[in-house]
Amino acid sequence: MESKWNSFRRSTAFFIVLLVFPFMSLTAGVLVAPTSVILSENDRTGRLTVQNPSDTPEEISIHFGFGIPQSDSLGKVKLRLQDTSKVNHPRSAMKWIRAFPRRVVLAPGATQVIRFVANPPKNLPDGEYWARIIVRSQDSRAELPDAGDMESITTRLNMVMQTAIVLKYRTGDLIARLGVIDTEIERSDSLVAISIDMENQGNVSYVGILRCNLYDANDVEITARRINIAVYDDIKRRVELPVGIGDYRQPFHVDIVIENEGRKDVPADELIPGNRLEYSMTVP
Repeated sequence: MESKWNSFRRSTAFFIVLLVFPFMSLTAGVLVAPTSVILSENDRTGRLTVQNPSDTPEEISIHFGFGIPQSDSLGKVKLRLQDTSKVNHPRSAMKWIRAFPRRVVLAPGATQVIRFVANPPKNLPDGEYWARIIVRSQDSRAELPDAGDMESITTRLNMVMQTAIVLKYRTGDLIARLGVIDTEIERSDSLVAISIDMENQGNVSYVGILRCNLYDANDVEITARRINIAVYDDIKRRVELPVGIGDYRQPFHVDIVIENEGRKDVPADELIPGNRLEYSMTVP
């Protein structure tokens, strides 16, 4: 009698699916533009263009998630996506955003426009609401076992690529305001580390730049760092400033500037102007 395993082998193709999660941009598969979608009470529709530059058909699917930059106690920032069932954030727009179409097969070289429509609840408080547009792509070709080779096992490697594009819905008076709760400085022989606790005091995400410049007692610049930041809720950022070899006079001090001017990667009409923070701290 033939074993169940042999019967299963003859009738079943094995598919290996690798999920790369999450990508901020697709390193293979399709191209997506723009990198953010902004909706508002004046224009509740938006669009995203998906292009297939490969020589094989790609199956595209659109999903929604929720994810904002969050930090741990060491100041390391991560973006963790959540699905609808686990989201209770008051600024989530996931449940009232729709996409058309949700699924499409793109021929080689083809382009598809995905449209988004917001249907927010009535009496929505002023401010900004967020979701992540999740674009997944995979080779749409299906492979089946050859009927003439009943003992063979067909294995197909199907790479599923994924990227998460930010979607923002804005309504009413928009306020971008950032506050600093605490700043800590640590010093070693070759490094000055700064940990900055920030809180969002407005009703939109604060998108800006954090600059830290390390000087010696004679105001000679030792090193400088510039970091792009996006503050949705409270967040901690750690900045490390190397102390190179040099005739630097102590005590050192760090000049810290946080502002949202100078972000070349964000279109000017998408940026909500906010406050500027500037202060200096002595390195112990």
